[in-house]
Formats: sequence, C-alpha cells, structure tokens
Amino acid sequence: MNQTYIWLISLVAAFGGLLFGFDIAIFSGTIPFIQPHFNLDAAGLGWVGSSLYVGCMFGALATGWLTDRFGRKKPLILSALIFALSSLMMGLAASEGELVLWRIVAGFGVGAASMLSPLYIAEVSPPAIRGKMVSINQLAIVIGILLAYLSNYFLAGWDNNWRWMFASGALPSVLFFFFVFLVPESPRWLLAHGKEGQARNVLAKLLGPAAIEQEVQAVRSSLFQTLVKARFADLIKEGIRFIVFLGIGIAVFQQISGANAVFFYAPVIFEQAGMQVNDQLFQQILIGIINLLFTLLAMQLVDKAGRKKMMLAGSSLMALFLLLIAACFHFNLFEGYWLTLVVLAFIATYATTLAPVTWVLISEIFPNGVRGMAVSVATFALWTACFALAYAFPVLIEVLAPVQTFLLFAGICFIYFLFLWRYVPETKGKTLEEIEAAFGKQ
Repeated sequence: MNQTYIWLISLVAAFGGLLFGFDIAIFSGTIPFIQPHFNLDAAGLGWVGSSLYVGCMFGALATGWLTDRFGRKKPLILSALIFALSSLMMGLAASEGELVLWRIVAGFGVGAASMLSPLYIAEVSPPAIRGKMVSINQLAIVIGILLAYLSNYFLAGWDNNWRWMFASGALPSVLFFFFVFLVPESPRWLLAHGKEGQARNVLAKLLGPAAIEQEVQAVRSSLFQTLVKARFADLIKEGIRFIVFLGIGIAVFQQISGANAVFFYAPVIFEQAGMQVNDQLFQQILIGIINLLFTLLAMQLVDKAGRKKMMLAGSSLMALFLLLIAACFHFNLFEGYWLTLVVLAFIATYATTLAPVTWVLISEIFPNGVRGMAVSVATFALWTACFALAYAFPVLIEVLAPVQTFLLFAGICFIYFLFLWRYVPETKGKTLEEIEAAFGKQ
C-alpha cells in the first residue's frame, strides 16, 4: 500500500472541501456590512444567506448523474471553475438580486464538491485508513472555514470590505483547478465502466501489484447484479431503499443539529449578546481554530473508536451544550466568557463527531453500483436541510428569541441520538464491499 500517494491524491481531492468550507463561511463576515448596504430585514438576510444552498441542492443532484456517467475527476474540475467565477462575480454584485444569483451559482460548486471529494477519497482508500482519509475532507472544510474567518477579520477595515471578502475565494479556486489534473480517476468507477486496464494501473499505484487481483475481484463481485449506469429509480429498489433513507437521515440531522446556525450566523448570535462587530468577527476566528483542532482529534479517533460510538457521543453532548447556550441567554450570562466557552465546547464536540463522521458514513454505506447516485441524493437532502436552516435561523432567533431557538436544536439532537442508536450500523474496519454485503443480509 502506497500511503504517501494515497495521501497526496486525497489532499488534492479534499481541496474541494476547503473551497466548500470557505464559501459557506465567508458569508457570515459580510453580514454586518451587506445588511445595511442592501437594507436587508431578517427574511431578506435569510434569503441572501440561504440562496447558496439552493445551488448546493441542485449541484449535488446533477453531480450524481455526472459522476456516474463521466467519472469523479471531470466534475471536480468543473466545480473548481464554478468556485473561481462565482467568487469574483459575488464581489462585483451591484444589487441584492445579482448577489443572490451568483451565490446560487457558487452553490452548484459547493454541492458538487461536498459529494465528490469524500466519495473520491473513499474509493481510493484501503479500509484500514478509510475513515481517517475521508476525514481529511472534513479537515479541509474546517481549514476553509478558518481561512474565511481570517479573511473576514483582516478585510473588515478595507473599503468595499464585503466585496473583497467574497472575491478572495477565487485564489484557492484557481489552485484547486490546476492541482486536480494531477489525480487519477477512481479505480472503482473505471472497473464499473469496463476500463479494467486503466483501473489496474491506478490500483498498482495505490496498493502495489500484489493486492490488485484481490481488489479487482471484490469490486467485480459487488457490481455483478447492479446496473453500471445507475438510475434514480434504482434507489427505491428492495435492499437499497432502506440504505438510501438511512443516508438521508444521517445527512439531514447533521445540518439541523444547530452547529451550522453557529457557523453561518455567529455575528447575529454574538450581537444578541451585545458584542461589537470586531468582537463578533474575532469570536468567529476562535470558533474556526477550535473547529480545526478538534477535527484533527477526530481524524485520530474515527478508525479507532468507531463511527457509531462517536456519533452517539456527539449528539448527546451537543444536546447538553445547546441547553447551556439557552441558559446563558435566559439568565443573561454575558459577563465574562460564559457564552463564548459554551459555544466553543459545542463546536469542539461537533468537530470531533458529527462533522467528519457524517461524511465518512455517507461515502461508505451505499452499494458500489449506485454509490454516486445515492451519495448525490443524500447530499441533496443535506443541502435542502441546510437551506431551510440558513433561511429560517435569522427569523427564528427574532420571533422565538434565542432561548427557545437553542432549546429547539437541543431537542433535535436528542431525537438524532435515538435515531443513531436504533438504525445506524458500525462500519469501522470493513471494506466497502463488506458493508454492502452486510446490508444485503438485513
């Protein structure tokens, strides 16, 4: 097994995750500036913020068809181009309508990268390190989030600050575009499409000559009774339908757990606590640093502790910290650092558990023959939930007040704990084909 080569191509694929993180986080720093510039009320802010996820929904759905038809590599190249163009055009937007339009376009790139990067990494990684390798994508996402927060903080004093914040995403997009040409096509996709010679060449670089035949036979076996050109209708067939609904549940609960409300609207939350703009943006940097540090911890744990245990621990602890955030607002505990500490503990828990492990599970539970299509459907559901959250949160926190809003998220996390405990299997240490066979027996 050539771990160095696997790491290198996984890092390149994970660059899509970095841009994904950058694009979703850059908006939060622009809120104090675009809200007065475009005279946005709570609903208007929710629409501008959530419009990205309209693109994400349809980008993920379209990419499922593209990736099963054209492979994993070409859609990654397309997503890099979309990232670069949309970043520049958001910075040049002359009206609220133009900004919304280019955020929807940017969402196509985010939606594509959100499913392609973990999917590609899962398909080139051996079982023993697959959890850690797919977690690289989450690491890249949180690095992208932190870079966006730093960009926002340092650009806040510039003229036309919000324009520079949006446009700054073009630089990493161009780097991704050039790097992605260096990675090979997924060997599993090549085998599924009858390109065995090319697949064997890639597997030789990944696993070494001795393991090629075993891997080829395992993939061939899993593809034996599936259609190479998957259709959406295949996803509701007996034996696949339950797995698809399971993937959708995992995806949706991650988004409505409350964590992304903190990432997207931290300035709104801290404004409710009476903080000034510079303090709000600095708090975001602390969130980004904690997010990064605990994602690194998650990468060490995911292949040791197991997926299910980490998800159960995460959902229960997040429910507890959301109750404490609600208590901070109810009892006005804004003196000192109580609110900041509880928010950081909540983000640390999310970064160690739900954030990375969700993508690991989504990338590995689906059968080989429909994996691209199934991942796209689960990711579509994820972004639909994300859109609903991003649109509703500014209105929720205004109508319900912060206490009730965070109590609602705490209840959702508790329900997710029960869902995980009852339905989600442990997949640690199993090949993708073994996972597929285990579901087939249920």
